Amino acid sequence: MRISVIPAVAAAAIGLVLVLAIGSLVLRPPLPLIAGAGFDRGTISPNADGENDVAIFEYTLSRPASISLSLTADAGSAFYFRQDQARGDGEFSVLFSGVVDGFLLAGENLPGQVERRLIPNGRYTWRLDASGADGETMSASGSLNVEDGDTPLPIMSEFAISPSIFSPNQDGVADRVSINVYLEKDVERLDVFLLGPDGARIPISARVEERQYGEAGRHRYDYEGGIDLGADPPPDGAYKVVALAQDKVGQRMRREGLLTIETGGKPYAEIQPQAPSVDVAFAVQPFADKYFATADMPGELLPRPSYSGSLAYSQQITIPVGHMLVFSLTVDNYGDVPIRTSGPPPGTVYRQDQLAGTLGKFDESGVWRVGIQCETSMSSFPYRWAIASDEDLTEIYDEASGNTYRYLPAKTQAVVWGAVRMIEAMARNPQNCWAGLIHEDVAISLRNNHVGMRSIMIADPAAAGTG
Repeated sequence: MRISVIPAVAAAAIGLVLVLAIGSLVLRPPLPLIAGAGFDRGTISPNADGENDVAIFEYTLSRPASISLSLTADAGSAFYFRQDQARGDGEFSVLFSGVVDGFLLAGENLPGQVERRLIPNGRYTWRLDASGADGETMSASGSLNVEDGDTPLPIMSEFAISPSIFSPNQDGVADRVSINVYLEKDVERLDVFLLGPDGARIPISARVEERQYGEAGRHRYDYEGGIDLGADPPPDGAYKVVALAQDKVGQRMRREGLLTIETGGKPYAEIQPQAPSVDVAFAVQPFADKYFATADMPGELLPRPSYSGSLAYSQQITIPVGHMLVFSLTVDNYGDVPIRTSGPPPGTVYRQDQLAGTLGKFDESGVWRVGIQCETSMSSFPYRWAIASDEDLTEIYDEASGNTYRYLPAKTQAVVWGAVRMIEAMARNPQNCWAGLIHEDVAISLRNNHVGMRSIMIADPAAAGTG
């Protein structure tokens, strides 16, 4: 019988591998887990003067391991520079400036959290501990002196957030948050940001003032959710406001506070067309004394017009002196947030020489109003009305100010009407008049300006009869 040589050859090969492996272990035993470690100098003076501020710590691992690097003072205090961090095999180097994980000295009570801090001057024993995946451990140690490094911390003695609840929606109520930070020393970096639930940072910009970036003293931050730049604010919810101050040495301190966003969002509204090619419906109506209004004596409100709109398509409207130019339009709040408004209410009748302020209704930041303006008007939209009647508005009480504000809910439409009593023919006659939707102290968008422009002729019968 012929015996196959294949098994024999395979057995011989296996045997050869084993012999070589055993021989390798005998001739070249496994390298130690830490093949080398140490600082490139024995003394550092970490004071940011450019001389001996840092030392280089170099170490070599022959196998992957978890490492910790600590420094223990002669008095027994221990500080960690690296703790339980995974490393692969190979050579490593890191700059050490004497700054380690944050700590407090005995009896210290500091505002905020110390994240990174310079260790006190003195003599230290450094120790590198390595732990391999198989449980193997090894340590290496040496000494390091720290001198001339007594640097004060970048303390933020003040960190104030006001208000703690805000609604970035451009309604003029709690739209902005003021954050004050007071630095006790000059710092290299000062960052203030919002920390979202997902851990993402939302930066907050400092106000432009005389104080230079990082300079000791008070720094003020103004946050409006980004809405003034046309961006959507962060979603409603609770957020952390974080301030980080870091000096030239690398010491870093942290302050935190809470901020809640409610009813945030970009407001959107426009004047909706009444009918094809008609944005604003106009009509002429005789005046009655009961409609006359002042700040001290509000007149009766004009009933909502129910005319057929025979003048809606007319290119020019003729109105006798003493009569009222009546308008009607629809406001559409197509956004996701309610929009604030204030009086006078729809149905209010102005006299040609009156302004909203004449009726005691002055401009309010963040308020939306419907306005009527003509070419000879002495101011922008002198005649103004609330964007909805009381029954279409929702009242919201603001605890901070003690005021009650009125809002047109999101995704809601409302009809607005009113009148202007024409009491004299102006030098320009006829003249164009139009409607607008005004977001006071914010903007009058192009699509909401010069809406429904019409030519208005004011006819004076007395002047016509004296030819």
